[in-house]
Amino acid sequence: MKKIQYYILTKSIGLYLNVLSYINLDAAKNKAYQLFSQPRKGKIQKEKLPKTLQNVTYETFEFQTEKFQSYIWNGTRDNPEASGGQNETNSEVILLVHGWESNASRWKKLLNYLIPLGKTIIAIDGPAHGLSEGKEFNAPKFAEYINIVAQKYHPKTIIGHSIGGAAVSFYLNKYNDKTIEKVILLGAPSDFKIIANNFVKLLSLNNKIKHKLEKYYLEKFSIDINEFSAHKFAQNFTQKAFIAHDTEDKVVLIDEGRKYANTWKNAIYIETSGLGHSMHDADLYQKIVAFIGQ
Repeated sequence: MKKIQYYILTKSIGLYLNVLSYINLDAAKNKAYQLFSQPRKGKIQKEKLPKTLQNVTYETFEFQTEKFQSYIWNGTRDNPEASGGQNETNSEVILLVHGWESNASRWKKLLNYLIPLGKTIIAIDGPAHGLSEGKEFNAPKFAEYINIVAQKYHPKTIIGHSIGGAAVSFYLNKYNDKTIEKVILLGAPSDFKIIANNFVKLLSLNNKIKHKLEKYYLEKFSIDINEFSAHKFAQNFTQKAFIAHDTEDKVVLIDEGRKYANTWKNAIYIETSGLGHSMHDADLYQKIVAFIGQ
């Protein structure tokens, strides 16, 4: 019943936007982009923080006019006699980047495996997610969040799930961060065009709106939608990578993971089965810990 209701809702919205496009194409494009970029869930209230995000160090950063939240699990010092260093924790940093309609608490299960490593772990809430401000979410904007945190803490390992993984790839391509030595991608999409086309198909939007949206993406992000392929960026990456994708992922299809695996020169690629898009699994997490420890 819910699937039928969802189908009727999405097609009704699409019909409204298609009709509007003949009256005011810009208005139809703006409403379509709003639907595309604004998450329906993933926000959390400060007074109702998940237990995972309690009793940690909180740090708020700012990008343009919006504040975004980070959570820090301080590790042991690499050199107790050190005074200063590249980051305030003086221990190796792992940066965690969540996906669409999620927040930093999605790392709850993985944290149980990472914390014993003794490294400092930093998780950030993406744009319009968790405690971060804003209404719009996209990979290039999330990449700017990554850049701000990376400039201060210089992580050696970065882990991205879902579109957070795409944001990681976009960040590496734009900023060429050589401090990062290891990259872990879990269920990450590569081709932005596929994501955009799936949205158009979901609402059955007409070609007028589709082409207007593609032009808007170019104006907004200064990149052609046909060229926004993270696996192509990966051809030039020198970092070691651990790429995992599930064969039964219905959100980001397995072909996306294989694209990364085929182009990333120094990558370990693992296909799981039965984990879906969330990819929570003890065996997988143990492999990730082993990769970080190499």
